[in-house]
Amino acid sequence: MKAAAYARYSSDNQREESITAQIHAIKEYCQKNNIHLVKIYTDEARSATTDDRPGFLQMIHDSQLGLFDVVIVHKLDRFSRDRYDSAFYKRQLKKNGVRLISVLESLDDSPESIILESVLEGMAEYYSRNLAREVMKGMKETALQCKHTGGKPPLGYDVTPDKTYVINEQEARAVKLIFEMYASGKGYSDIIDALNSAGYRSRAGRPFGKNSIHDILKNEKYRGVYIYNRSVSKENGKRNHHKSKSEDEIIRIEGGMPRIVPDEIWEAVQKRMSKNRRGANSAKEIYLLSGLIYCGKCGGAMTGTRNHAGRYVGYECSTRKRNKTCDMKTISKKYVENIVIEHLERNIFSPEAIDRLVVKISEYAASQSKEINRDIKVFTDQLSGVQTEINNIVNAIAAGMFHPSMKEKMDELEAKKANLTIKLEKAKLQAQTHSPTEEMIRKYLQKDAGIKDKSPEEQKRIIQTYVKRIIVYDEKIDIDTIVTFDGGDKGIRTPDLLTASQALSQLSYIPTNSANHIITETIRFVK
Repeated sequence: MKAAAYARYSSDNQREESITAQIHAIKEYCQKNNIHLVKIYTDEARSATTDDRPGFLQMIHDSQLGLFDVVIVHKLDRFSRDRYDSAFYKRQLKKNGVRLISVLESLDDSPESIILESVLEGMAEYYSRNLAREVMKGMKETALQCKHTGGKPPLGYDVTPDKTYVINEQEARAVKLIFEMYASGKGYSDIIDALNSAGYRSRAGRPFGKNSIHDILKNEKYRGVYIYNRSVSKENGKRNHHKSKSEDEIIRIEGGMPRIVPDEIWEAVQKRMSKNRRGANSAKEIYLLSGLIYCGKCGGAMTGTRNHAGRYVGYECSTRKRNKTCDMKTISKKYVENIVIEHLERNIFSPEAIDRLVVKISEYAASQSKEINRDIKVFTDQLSGVQTEINNIVNAIAAGMFHPSMKEKMDELEAKKANLTIKLEKAKLQAQTHSPTEEMIRKYLQKDAGIKDKSPEEQKRIIQTYVKRIIVYDEKIDIDTIVTFDGGDKGIRTPDLLTASQALSQLSYIPTNSANHIITETIRFVK
C-alpha cells in the first residue's frame, strides 16, 4: 500500500517542530503497518478552517493521479476543522480511490467508526470556533476600555505599555495638514507634495500615496471616536476592510480616542469626499489597457485618469500620480487605445496575418507533440526499469534473501517510481491536448476579428488576451503582443508560439527570444 502524509500547524499553535513530530509519528505508523510513504505534503502556519492551504490542495489534486492509496494524518483535525470541508474533500479522495487514515484515531469502515469520525470532526470544529470566540471575547473587553487591540496604531498615535492611545505630536501635525488642506479644496496631489516636501512619512515609513491619504481622511478615530469590530469576517481566509458589519455589531465609543481633528474640519472633509464619490460613480470609463500599459521613463504602471473638468481622459503614470517622482505626461486614452486596436487589426486579425498564424501554430503544435512523445517514451522506459528493480528485490525477499538494506533501497525505488508516474501522467495529458486542426485554430482567431466594431467590453477582453505589455515613451509606443513581427510584408519573424491546446482555451504563448514590434509615432499628450 502506498501513502501520502499530510501535516500542518496553525496560527494558534506556532511551533514548527510540531510538523516534524507529526511526520515522525506517521512514518512510525507506516513502518508498523507495512505501508510505503511515497510523498509528504505540509502547510506551515495555516488554519484548517480555510482551504487556503497550498500543500493540502496539491495533495487533493495529486490524489487523482494514482500515486498513493491512502492519505495519513496525525489527527483528523490536521485534515480539517470544518466538518463540511472535511466531508467535501474526503468525498474527493474517495472518488479518486484514496482513503483517509488518522494515526491517533483508529477508524475503519464500520457504521460505528463513521459515527465516531463525525463526532471527532464536530469536536474539532467546536474547538476552532470556541477558540475564535474566546479570543474575540477578550479583545472586546479590551476594546470596551478603548485600548489598542493589536496591529499598527493609526498615524498620529502611539500606544503606551498599558495599551492606551496617546497622541504622537510629530505625526499628528501631518494628520492635521492632510485634513486642513483637503477641507480647503486641495487635491490629493497637492497634499502629497506638501507632506513629502516637509519630510513626513506614512505609518509604514514610505512617502505618502493616494490610498494612504484616503484612508486617513475616512478614519473616525481622528475626531475622537474609538471603533472596533467594523470589518466583516474573513472570506476565503482574507478580510475585506472596505466592507462593514451592521451597526449593532460594531463597538463605537464617542470620546474614546484623543482627538486630533475638530468637528468642523471633519464634517467639511466628509461632505467633499461624498460629493466626489457621487461624481466618480456617475462617470465610469472602461479602460481597455488596464494592467498592460507602463511608463517608459520609470517603469511604473499607467492607470486611467480623468481631469477635474472631465474633458480629458487618459492614462497617467502611477508613480507621478502618487509620489510626483516621474515627469511622464498623461497620454490620451482614445489615442493610445486606437493605436493598439489598429495594431491588432492589422497584424493579428487581418486575413493574411491569420493565415500566417495558423501555419506557425500548427507547426509548433506538431513539434511540441514530437517532444512530448519522446518524453513519454523516456519516462515509460525509466519506469519499466524501476519496476524491474522492484520486482527483483521482491523476488529476492520471497526466496529468503532479506537484508535491511533492501528496505531502504525499496523505499528509494518506490519514491522514484512515484515521481516518474507523475511526470508520465502529465506528459500524456499534454499529448492529448496538442493536436487541434488548422480549421479549429483559424476559427479561434477569427472570432476576435473585427475588433473595431465590437463593444468596449469585448475590445478589452480581446486586448487583454492578445497583448502582453504596452510601454509609452515620449517619442514612441512599444506594443508587445503574443507574437512579434518585423512589420509590413516580412510577416512573423520569431513568434511567441503557443501550444495548440492553449490556443483554443486561453491563447497563452510560450516566451522565446523575440523582439517587440515597435510603433514609433508622434504622441499627443494631454496637458
